[in-house]
Amino acid sequence: MSNNKPTVVLVHGFWGGAAHWHNVIVELLRKGHTAIRAVELPLTSPADDAERTRKMVAQVQGPVLLVGHSYGGAVITQAGDLPNVVGLVYIAAFAPDAGESPGGITQEHPPVAVPNLAPDSDGYLWVIPEKYHESFCQDLSAEEGLVMGLTQKAPLASTFGDTITAPAWKKKPSWYQISSEDRMISPVNQERMSARLGAKKVITLAASHASLASQPQAVAALIDEAASAA
Repeated sequence: MSNNKPTVVLVHGFWGGAAHWHNVIVELLRKGHTAIRAVELPLTSPADDAERTRKMVAQVQGPVLLVGHSYGGAVITQAGDLPNVVGLVYIAAFAPDAGESPGGITQEHPPVAVPNLAPDSDGYLWVIPEKYHESFCQDLSAEEGLVMGLTQKAPLASTFGDTITAPAWKKKPSWYQISSEDRMISPVNQERMSARLGAKKVITLAASHASLASQPQAVAALIDEAASAA
């Protein structure tokens, strides 16, 4: 491990893969973090995704800081109650309580981009590729947004409705980054979830849902601060 800091394990959300963390990983490396892992989720159910995350954490010797973006926040909430997990960082993410689901939280305050989601005949839910830029990452270039839309990783739509059983944030220290211009998870929901965490720090960025891509320096700084504190 670097500088006695925990291994940072990054967990992506819906409509993207581990590569969504590219810019943040570069910034973490610049800050001296050499122990970094990025989970590739199947996006088939919270149980499957939490198990994939647990298996990644189990491969790490020593303390782990779990970082979740978007739906990845629900995953680290479910998977984070492991002995070597020392903290949870939420990046524009779901942080459900017991009995809550990402879908149920979304319905409380539907985000702007809901009309741009489209199911397919196989049960997967997509962001319409041509609408991805305006929905997910309006603070990136239109070209970047189109590429992200064309290479997105769609979840099974049923994943939205599965509930969390034992939220790890009730036992582990947490940090939260709110995206005030988010069109995928309502900022109102982000504010509510971050407030009840009892987080050690909450920051707000004037960013899209893709703050990990558009403001990686600020996101990496929060992760680095959490790693130092944990």
